Amino acid sequence: MKTIAAFVLAASVAALATPALAQFAKPEDAIKYRQSALTVMAAHFGRLGAMANGKAPFDAKQAAENAALVESLSKLPWAAFGEGTDKGSHTHALPEVWKETAKFKEASDKLVAEATKLNAAAKVGTLDSLKAAFGNTASACKACHDSFRAK
Repeated sequence: MKTIAAFVLAASVAALATPALAQFAKPEDAIKYRQSALTVMAAHFGRLGAMANGKAPFDAKQAAENAALVESLSKLPWAAFGEGTDKGSHTHALPEVWKETAKFKEASDKLVAEATKLNAAAKVGTLDSLKAAFGNTASACKACHDSFRAK
C-alpha cells in the first residue's frame, strides 16, 4: 500500500510540474506568469500592510492565512525571468535583471527569506510581531523594485 501511495504521489507531482514547464514555451507566457504571481502576492501582502499600518483591524487568523500565501507566492515568479523574457510582452522588468543576475538572485532570495520570517511572525498572532516582520519584508520588496523594476 505504501508503494502505491508513493507512486500516486510521484505521478501527481510530475503531472503538476509538466504544465508549469509547458507554460514557459513562449516568453510571453513566462512574463504573464511572473506578473500574475507578483500581483497576487501584492494583494495578500497589501492586506497584511493594512493591518500593520492600522488601516484595517488586526485579525490574527487572517494575518496568518495571508502571510502563508505571501511566503508561498514569493517563491513562484523567479523561474519566469529566464533568457528571452526581457522582451515579447509589456514588462516592467529592467534590463538589469538579465545583466546583473547574481544581484537579482540575491534580491529575490532576500524577499523569499523575509516572506518566510513574515509567515513565522504572523503565526505568533500578535500585531507587534506582524509589524516588525512586515517592515523587513516591505524593505526587501522595495530594494528589488528600486534596482530592477521600471517606474
